[in-house]
Formats: sequence, C-alpha cells, structure tokens
Amino acid sequence: MTERAPLSRKLSAIAESATLKVDAKAKALQAAGRPVISYAAGEPDFATPQFIVDAAAEALRDPANFRYTPAVGLPVLREAIAAKTLRDSGLEVDPSQVIVTNGGKQSVYQAFQAVVNPGDEVLLPAPYWTTYPEAIALADGIPVEVFAGADQDYKVTVDQLEAARTPRTTALVFVSPSNPTGSVYTPEETAAIGEWAVEHGIWIISDEIYQNLVYEGARAVSIVEAVPDAAAQTILVNGVAKTYAMTGWRVGWMVGPKDAIKLAANLQSHLSSNVNNIAQRAALAALTGPQTEAEEFRVAFDRRRQLIVGELAKISGVTVPNPLGAFYVYPDVQGLLGRTWRGKTPTTSLELADLILEEVEVAVVPGEAFGPSGYLRLSYALGDEQLLEGVRRLQELFA
Repeated sequence: MTERAPLSRKLSAIAESATLKVDAKAKALQAAGRPVISYAAGEPDFATPQFIVDAAAEALRDPANFRYTPAVGLPVLREAIAAKTLRDSGLEVDPSQVIVTNGGKQSVYQAFQAVVNPGDEVLLPAPYWTTYPEAIALADGIPVEVFAGADQDYKVTVDQLEAARTPRTTALVFVSPSNPTGSVYTPEETAAIGEWAVEHGIWIISDEIYQNLVYEGARAVSIVEAVPDAAAQTILVNGVAKTYAMTGWRVGWMVGPKDAIKLAANLQSHLSSNVNNIAQRAALAALTGPQTEAEEFRVAFDRRRQLIVGELAKISGVTVPNPLGAFYVYPDVQGLLGRTWRGKTPTTSLELADLILEEVEVAVVPGEAFGPSGYLRLSYALGDEQLLEGVRRLQELFA
C-alpha cells in the first residue's frame, strides 16, 4: 500500500504561539490547584463594558444579524472605523478602505499576504510579537530581524534599518506601542522611519492595536500622521481587543490603499467571509459609545505599570526600561544568567523562565519568543494583588 502523502511543509515549519503556550501551561497548573501567578497572556482582566454587552444582546433580537453580511464587514462598522482612523491616526480614509477581520491576527496575516511575494524580505524590528515572523513565512517572505536592546529602549533607528535593507526588501513592520516591550516611538523617530520607507518604496505594516494605551503624556503618533505620503504604502492594523477588554469577541480591522485592500478582501471572501455580526455590533458600540470605562482601564494599567517597574527594578541584575505604552514590561535579565539560584544555573532566558515557574510558580514568557535570549516579558494586565505577589516571589527567588 502506498504511504500517505506528507503534510504541508509550510505549516509544519510554523511554531506554536509561545505566549499562548505559556499561558495554557499556567492555566493548566492553576486548574490543578497550583497557586500559579501568570504574567503570560496579553489580555485585560477587566470585564467588557456593560453597554457593549447590551449592544450585543440587542443585536441578537434582529434576525438580519443571523444572515451573511458583506465579507469585508458591516458598512456602519466600517464607517465607524474610518472615523476612528481619522481621530486617532490622523488619516482620512473612505470606508471602502476598511476590512473588518476576525481579530487583529487575521489582519496581520492578510496584510502580509497582500504585499509580500515569495522571497521578499520583511524588516522585523526585534523584540517582536511572536506572530509576525510566522505570518511573514506564511506569505513566503523572509523575516529579517533588526534588534534594538534595552539601551535603545528597544527602538530601532533608521541607520539600523538601512543597514539591513537589500534589493529584496519590500516591507517593514512598525509597532508603537510595542508588544512585547511597551516602547513608544517619539513623533520624530516615527517620522524619520516613515520618510525612510517612503524614500525606498517600502511597504509599512503598522500595528496600532495598543495606540490608546499610553502613559505619562505620551502619544503614539501614527506613521501615516507623521508622514502623510506614507499612507499610499501603509496598511494599518487595529482592533477593539485591548482598549475595550474584548479579546474574546474577535473583532479587528485593517485599513490601507484601495488596491491592497482589494486583494485582502478577495482573500477574506474565501478564507472566512464576514466576522460574527453580533460581535461586529458590539465593536460598533465600543467605538461610538462612551469612552469612560476605556479610560478607567488605561488609568488602572498605568498604576500597575508604575508598580511593576518599580518593584522589578529592586532586583539586582535586572534592567527595566520604562514602558510608555501597552501593558507589558520587558526587563533585561542577562544579569541573572550564569548565576546559581536554588541549585540551578540558567544560561538562557528560556531556562530562567522554567526555573521561575518551577521554584516560585510564576509564569513569564522568555525572550526567545520575541527575538534574542536574555529578556522576559511580563504582562501587567492582571489584578493588582496578584501582580504584586508575583513580583515579590521573584524578589525572594533572586535575593
């Protein structure tokens, strides 16, 4: 009998999401009764605001929501997204330039599919969100890491990008505020990168999912606001998940030039068709309703940010840049490596993360998930009491 044909080589090369893997392990331990504190998942611990839930409940009473709707999204929601894009990203777009997607991840995937051809190189500033290199690979592109360490506040420079550029460079990933570091590019830094990309005709995939979560008076200036000419070669990715505590609702979107959006729309028409209509109605309420609770979430994140940064900084051997956005802290822990802790001597941040989970039952994501070893990502989107207890366990371990 002939052997079964092999599985997809492309999908076999794709790694599981490291952040979701660590979070799943932590939840399994918690379910088994272990007092694990997890900083793994980038997920707000708040409930979705009630007025958004009410809008979804109301949508359930309308039979029109039980049917297929346009694959690219409800027209009224696309209009609201266009209005938000003007308000927060400084870019006026027609609703026809908007596609509503099943969460931000689908937008990221479709953006690379729309602008990357086999063998194209995509500049990927590191540390990076774990999904980006896999999404680039799924588009048959080649991710080219450009690393910036804690001494640069994890922000790459134009000189670094230019040094990495080759004739095959066709796209750049730009994320501010950043997952995993929380770093926010200044308006001047953003403008310099945008102008460089325009000069060289390079596509920009700009992930703005955290743009409303900024602190200490910082503002995440969109690259298309800083450099209006960049709009012709930029795809913006965004969604309601982080700002409105709606991770499970799965509503994101992409905004871009009409020709690129047309390609992505064709793909989505075959890939998934329309996003759940009830969730779209909830997203519409989020964008057009009162922003009071979203602001309360941001203030709470800011308080937690200050707490975790201050407490981590008390650990000798840990360097903690001050994140001005998102809800992550990304300490440089190279000073803890090569030293013996409770009989174990970790030499990588992966080994360090395993030691931390085993010894004090705290789950963190190692830097290997986001680029070079030597770092840890901690999400402070968890309750204040747990946040403080987890850091105190780390302080005790590394005393």
